[in-house]
Parts: sequence; C-alpha cells; structure tokens
Amino acid sequence: MQRRKFLKKSSLTTAGLLSAPILASCKTENKPENVPVTIVVKKPVAICTWNFMNATAKAWEVLEKGGNALDAVEQGVMVEEADVTNETVGVGGRPDREGNVTLDACIMDKDGNCGSVVYLQNIAHPISVARKVMEDTPHIILAGKGAEQFAYEKGFKKTDLLTESTRKQYEEWKKESKYETVINIENHDTIGMLAIDSNGDIAGACTTSGMAYKVAGRVGDSPIIGAGLYVDNEVGGATATGVGEEVIRTVGSFLIVELMRQGKSPQEACEEGVKRIMKKNEGREDFQIGFLAINKQGETGGYCVHPGFTYREYTQDGHENQPVESFYKK
Repeated sequence: MQRRKFLKKSSLTTAGLLSAPILASCKTENKPENVPVTIVVKKPVAICTWNFMNATAKAWEVLEKGGNALDAVEQGVMVEEADVTNETVGVGGRPDREGNVTLDACIMDKDGNCGSVVYLQNIAHPISVARKVMEDTPHIILAGKGAEQFAYEKGFKKTDLLTESTRKQYEEWKKESKYETVINIENHDTIGMLAIDSNGDIAGACTTSGMAYKVAGRVGDSPIIGAGLYVDNEVGGATATGVGEEVIRTVGSFLIVELMRQGKSPQEACEEGVKRIMKKNEGREDFQIGFLAINKQGETGGYCVHPGFTYREYTQDGHENQPVESFYKK
C-alpha cells in the first residue's frame, strides 16, 4: 500500500515538473522567450524528383479534392509512365543491352505497407502493378515473368514499351555498345514522389526504366524499399534518383528517414545521405545521386552530388521547381 502511494505521489510530481514550463509560459507575459513554439504543419504537399511538373500537378489535383496521399503519388507518377517523351520511365523508356524495356517500381503507404515490381516487361504502369502486389498479395516484391503474369491476371494490358525514338537510339548505341553514366543526362533518371494529404498522412512512389543499355537483369535502387524509397508516417519520407548501385549500398532513403527521426531537418538529412555515399567514393566524380525528403511537418529538402538536380513542389503557396545544393559546386 505504501509503495502504491509513493508511486502515485511520484507520478504526480513528475507531471507537475513536465507541465511547469507550460504554466510558467502562461504566467510570464513579459518573457516571450518562455512561450512554447507552435509547430505549423504544411499540408497537403506533393513533391517529386526533377522538374516533372505534370506529375505534381496531377498529384495536387487528387490532394486538393481531399484525396489520400497514396492515390496522389500513384496517379502522379503514372503521368510520367505514360509520357513517351520521358525516356527514363514507363512507355518509351530506354532498353537494356538486349533491346528489352524493363521497368522497376515501388509504392509505400502510411501504414508501412509496400509493394514492388522489378524487371517487369510489356506493362505500361508498373507503379499500379506494385500497388496491386501490396494490396492483393501477401508479398512485397514480384519479379520478371512472374510479375508480368500477375499483371495480366489483374487486368493490365500487354503494351509495346519500345517507341520508334528509343528503338533508333538503341540501334545507334549498338554500333559501339559503350555504357557510361553521363551526369544529368537522362539515361538513368527516375521519378520519385512523396505526398502529405489533408489528414497529415504520407505516402511515396518511385518508378523507372533504369539505366539505359544496362546488363539484362539489372535492378537498381528504385524498386527496393529502403533504398529508392522509404516512408514512416511518424517521421517523413525520402526517395532517390541517379545511379542506384550507390544508393543501395547505403540504404539511402531509409537512412534519411532515420536521420530525420533523430531530429535532422529534411535538408540536413539529404546532405548527410549524399556525404555518406561520397565518403565511400572519395575523389570519384563520374556519377550523380539526388535525394529528396519531406518530414511530418511538410518541410522539404534535397541534395545531390553534382549541380543540376532539382525537385518540383506543389503546395497551397504555389507550384515551383526547387533548386538543390550539391556536394560538388561546379
């Protein structure tokens, strides 16, 4: 009985100590430094890697009508998957060394559910197949022919992903069969998208055709949960673009979310993510990585290896292409 009274008294004392600063701030009107800081949450928000303004416009259309973040990111990146002039994503993506267009995508919701497809052929919208994997199977990743067969079973139509433009480029490439990652030339770029809806919930999506003329079977970071994309609804989300092998080695997007959990801003976390990669690649300058992040308050940030990476942001304040600082300045 005495122990119970002691614990009760101790808990009341602790509660009093915790509330004391709040009470003091109410009583000391002449000491503005004691006034608690009010955290303003910016929502809804839609952001994506690179200047894909049509994608964020579509995502915002969903969010503005009260739609959820998961629908917003799916429909947003689908715009780029369907755009044949974007030769890094979906229909019209550049092929591998065998002449096959193979697509990777993943999606993650507010509850930590996720789905992914890797090395998917003949399907225009891999992000939607990834969502079906998440919602209709007990699995997270489906690959290759299995993923393609699953897509057909779910009603997706077979589509020729190679366009006349990418076919001609491939034929020209075969003359030398040389692979190189040209900085900020879209032979290996990705659209990663993050959104916060009016309820404050976060979701993310990432989709790509991967490196142009890659070795058949190659999979980058984009469909790998924790590498190309990661969302924790208590903290925030992150996504990546560029040479995926380097992002995978540091589990980049997960790292950035964990850094935000520790108190870093999205900007600080993205900078640390790039610096971790560059520490393992000291002196190397032949590749680009770009990270993008958002926290629970709707604050955003990005950072990259070389100048040139930007991200598109849509909020109630407007629709802007945001410049990003880089590890190498010139």
